[in-house]
Amino acid sequence: MNFNSLKIGNLVAPIPIIQGGMGIGVSSSNLAAAVANAGGIGIISAAQLGYDEGDFEKNPLEANLRALKKHIELAKSKAVNGIIGINAMVATNNYEDHIKAAIEAGVDLIISGAGLPTMLPKLVKDSSVKIAPIVSSLKAAKVILKLWDKHDNIAPDLVVIEGPKAGGHLGFKVEELEDENLDFDKIVTDIIDETKKYSQKYDKEIPVVVAGGVFDGYDIAKYLKLGASGVQMATRFVVTEECDASQAFKDAYLKCTKEDVQIVKSPVGMPGRAIRNPFVKRTLTEREKITHCYNCLTPCNPAVTPYCISKALINAVKGNIDDGLIFCGENAGRLTKMTTVQELMDELVSEIKKA
Repeated sequence: MNFNSLKIGNLVAPIPIIQGGMGIGVSSSNLAAAVANAGGIGIISAAQLGYDEGDFEKNPLEANLRALKKHIELAKSKAVNGIIGINAMVATNNYEDHIKAAIEAGVDLIISGAGLPTMLPKLVKDSSVKIAPIVSSLKAAKVILKLWDKHDNIAPDLVVIEGPKAGGHLGFKVEELEDENLDFDKIVTDIIDETKKYSQKYDKEIPVVVAGGVFDGYDIAKYLKLGASGVQMATRFVVTEECDASQAFKDAYLKCTKEDVQIVKSPVGMPGRAIRNPFVKRTLTEREKITHCYNCLTPCNPAVTPYCISKALINAVKGNIDDGLIFCGENAGRLTKMTTVQELMDELVSEIKKA
C-alpha cells in the first residue's frame, strides 16, 4: 500500500514511524538522530538520562537535566533537518524541570505518559514545541482531551495509543494484559473517532499513532488501514548499531525467546514487560536492600520497594545483564540479527508497500 508522511503541525516526517523512547539511556542522541536522518521521528527518553554523568550519584537532578539538554542539542546537530522529540514520564519527580529543560534545548516534540499529562499545555505555553499524550484506553483519551480543551483551550498535536504488547511500564492492569479477548483494534478506532471531534473543533489535523507490538511493515500497514497516521515502535530499534545501549544489552534481546518475555511487577506499582533473567527471577523471592535512592519516580517508597528500578535499569543498559532489568516489547523473541537504522527503515518501508 502507499502511505503518507506523518504531519504533526509544521513537522513532517517522510516515513510515519516514531522510534519509541526507551529509558534509562537506551534511546539517547545517537539512536534518535539516526532515526530522524532516516526519515522517521527520533525520541530520546528523559528517564534518568544523566546516569553516566560524573556527578549523577550526588546530584541526580542536575545531572539528568544537563544530560537531557546535551543529548537533545547533540541529536539536533546530527540530524539538522530531522525531528527530535523526548518521552517524559508524568510519574517522574521534577517533571516540570525536565519539560522546561527540553524546551530550552530546542526539542521539537514532547510525548508524555505514565500518568495523564494534565499540566503539559501550561508548561509548553509560549513555545512552538508539539505535545502528545500517551493513552491506553478510550477512557484515558476522553479524560485528557476534555481536560486540555476545558482548562487550556487546546487540543493535542498528536495522540499516541500504547497497546498491551509494549515494553516497559504498561498502562494496563495485569488481568487486562492476560485477557486474550481484549480488542485492541477497537480501542484504536474508538480513540481515532474521539480525537476527530477535537480535530474538527480546533480545525487542526491531530494524527493518531499506534504503539505496542508493532514489529514489521505489515503491522504498520494494518494500523494505517484502521485510520492511524503512523506507528511508534521501540523493540526493533534496540538491535541496531546506533542504539545507545551496550552490546550486552542488545545481545540479551537477540538471545531471548518468546518464553523469556514476561510481565513483571515494577517497584512503582505498574506492571511492565521484560526479559526473564537471573535478576527478574531473584525479585520474585528476594527483596533488595536499597542503599541509595535516586528520587526518580513519585510513587516509589525505598522503605518497602522490592528493588531500585533505576539501579536495575542502569545495570542493564551498561551491560551488567544478570543484575539488570531488561524492559522489552512482546516481540523481542522474534529478533535474530543486528542491523542498522537505515536498513531497518528501508525494510519496513518495503514491507508497507508490499502489504
